[in-house]
Amino acid sequence: MSTTSGNRIDIKKFIDERPISPYQWLLVVLCFLIVTADGMDVAIMGFVAPSIIHDWGISRPEFGLVMSAAPIGLVIGALFAGPASDRIGRKWVLITSVFLFGVFTIATAFTQSPFSMAALRLLSGVGLGAAMPNSTTLLSEYAPQRKRALLITVMFTGFNLGSALIGFAAGWLIPVHGWRSVLIFGGALPLVLIPFQIWLLPESARLLAVRGAPAQRIGKVLGRVCGVRFAGNEVFVSNEPPLPTRKPIGVLFSQGYGSMTIALWVTYFMGLLVIYLLTGWLPTLMKDAGLSVTTAANVTAMFQIGGTIGAVLVGWIMDKARPAPVISAAYIGGAVCVLGLGYIGAMSSSLALLVFAAGFCMSGAQTGLNAFAPGRYPTVARATGVSWMLGMGRFGSIFGSAIGGALLGFGWQFGAILAMLAIPATLAAIAILVSQRVGSTETAAQPNTAH
Repeated sequence: MSTTSGNRIDIKKFIDERPISPYQWLLVVLCFLIVTADGMDVAIMGFVAPSIIHDWGISRPEFGLVMSAAPIGLVIGALFAGPASDRIGRKWVLITSVFLFGVFTIATAFTQSPFSMAALRLLSGVGLGAAMPNSTTLLSEYAPQRKRALLITVMFTGFNLGSALIGFAAGWLIPVHGWRSVLIFGGALPLVLIPFQIWLLPESARLLAVRGAPAQRIGKVLGRVCGVRFAGNEVFVSNEPPLPTRKPIGVLFSQGYGSMTIALWVTYFMGLLVIYLLTGWLPTLMKDAGLSVTTAANVTAMFQIGGTIGAVLVGWIMDKARPAPVISAAYIGGAVCVLGLGYIGAMSSSLALLVFAAGFCMSGAQTGLNAFAPGRYPTVARATGVSWMLGMGRFGSIFGSAIGGALLGFGWQFGAILAMLAIPATLAAIAILVSQRVGSTETAAQPNTAH
């Protein structure tokens, strides 16, 4: 470890100017594993649902209560976790969230009725909704600016990996041990992570500085993460714009942040609406158009593959250029792709390529937005800003899933539904540019002040 003499240290500038330490890479891995566990538990019910419906002898509408419980919990968890994290700290809120969705997922394996299963999935969802924004916020506060978007988007690829892993696990476990074993497996892995989180996860040094923690404590945390030995007489600061309120939720709607907050919500809502309607209903639309179930499933999987690659590439470009226009261009690309899908129809030989491209653009933009949002808020409200954006955006996923069924009920066909998705994708592209303009314009006049 190197040694630094006593001086006034701006934590963000200090992190930005140093090479990435081994401990920072370890933090990326830890957050990646948390997001992977999150992805497993979000996707788990889709893989066990057919077996549960068969074993319990219930209808699909009856099981719909169980399927809708976790998304509601995700919204609740996101809305409550952010303010808690900004008050209590990132580390313990994140550890608690992982503990909650691990324990309640295991408990779900022992339920005997749809109602009790729905209640436990609701509680699991609360933990799931809290984990993602806190992982994003903590990593963003220790990632140097020059690599921040890339590191966060790489972290988010763990979500797709987790969703795929639990699918493979379900295919292996259900025939041998039944569907309950999948839930036990899916809940046990997050719990395995907790001792490592307690041992290795740091608290946010920037939050500690804003909250007035002793310099010795800040130096110990920051030195451990960055591989530095401080002399012990440093003054640690986090240069932030002056705020009219110290309450995290109040900051979101204060002068300089209110319009930007709404614009970010609109962007995230519209993006998730497109993604969830497309991934949730595309197999059904293709089957109705005459494709086999196997082909429909394989083509839909191309969306996830494209999304994983797109997330990493968009994150890399965001670190090289202005991030908001990059994200906006990706959303526009998504709009063009879904328009193209509607035009060529389900029987085209280019279907898989366009679905891949749609996933590349839409998921790339959506993941890029997760990397963009933390930097738009001050430390005292950063977790609240990110988690409330994710929470409000979840309504887009719920609406997207519901509207797909409604449009099919009205007799809409493959081409019409997909072409319609170009509208929310375009609105997302516009809203992200608005979020940058109103945020940078309103905060530009505010001088930076050390806190």
